[in-house]
Amino acid sequence: MTKSVIHQLQQWDLDLFIRIFNMNGGRLVNNALFWISRSGDGHLYIVIMSLLLVFRPAEWKIIFVCGACAFTVKLCLYFLVKKKVKRDRPFEKIEGISFLIQPPDQFSFPSGHTASAFMVSIVLGNFYSIIMFPMLTWATIVGFSRIYLGVHYPTDVLAGTLLGIASAMIGLRFIA
Repeated sequence: MTKSVIHQLQQWDLDLFIRIFNMNGGRLVNNALFWISRSGDGHLYIVIMSLLLVFRPAEWKIIFVCGACAFTVKLCLYFLVKKKVKRDRPFEKIEGISFLIQPPDQFSFPSGHTASAFMVSIVLGNFYSIIMFPMLTWATIVGFSRIYLGVHYPTDVLAGTLLGIASAMIGLRFIA
């Protein structure tokens, strides 16, 4: 019974990956998703913190502490899970699949880009509720782009989403 459920989940994961990867959005969509994916690399977070330091200095310290705590939790759990699971990336397992963006490391589970995007979205959205929905929309598109570009399965992105949300909640509890 358990093997059947696991097999069904793996098959669903593979089928959904192939459907998303095979969407041909054309050059404009490919480029847009490439850059949206890159926005989850970490450089944007430095820009955001710099802007907060300049324009919201009174709030900067608390957001920084909260974000640093959340990021530390995310990073520790991310590396722990990544090293334990060691799931190959789709382009390494599926014939005819090539990645459209260079992955940062060897293994795919969980998606670190997605985890970071959701973590930042939740932390910033907690302080500035007006940006919560746009930030979560951006984080969702980052996750989608990682599948579309061939470097993650849907369950990698789902796990990254949960990791990012959990890390943000822990970071927010740290300051509560």
